[in-house]
Amino acid sequence: MPGIPGSSPPRRDAQLNRAHILAVARQAFDHDGVDVSMDAIAKRAAVGAGTLYRHFPNKDALLAALLVLHYEELDRRRIEIEAQEADAARTLELWIEALGDWMLAYEGLPEPLRAACRIASPLTPTCHAVIETTERLLQAAQRAGLARRAMTGRDIFLGALAIAWAGGDATAGEDTGNVLRTVLRLGWQETKR
Repeated sequence: MPGIPGSSPPRRDAQLNRAHILAVARQAFDHDGVDVSMDAIAKRAAVGAGTLYRHFPNKDALLAALLVLHYEELDRRRIEIEAQEADAARTLELWIEALGDWMLAYEGLPEPLRAACRIASPLTPTCHAVIETTERLLQAAQRAGLARRAMTGRDIFLGALAIAWAGGDATAGEDTGNVLRTVLRLGWQETKR
């Protein structure tokens, strides 16, 4: 009996092409940011555009594949933070810093992440996973009376995204990111009365 269509693993050469494209795309995004075109990536990878688009139908799909490794690192950082910090507010603060670093993996990344929060894209599942983790950490701080009840994980995510975007702007000062992180912290942190 024939197998289910599409159930067999990709051919070895297709797997190698995909890995090669990812390696070249990572270099391109590291060097030129996310604004580099798909055609430029195909050219750098020495593959036809059809080969590139067979593996990654659009740039968001390519970014999503590359962000898997960055997400794994972010999750390792979360595990470290939770293991080392007993204070829920400090845990959330360190998570927000790690989140900001993740959002700056590639120049220009905040914009596709923002778009993925509004419309479905290959980046949307990753954004949702990060928002869920942020929500969980925020709720722990809220239960401890250390974070404002009106805040949501999505609010924190979007605030960190705004900081990553602003900090990466050419007009940003050297300390812009730190100043904005302080503003965000003052926004979510419950003040003692």
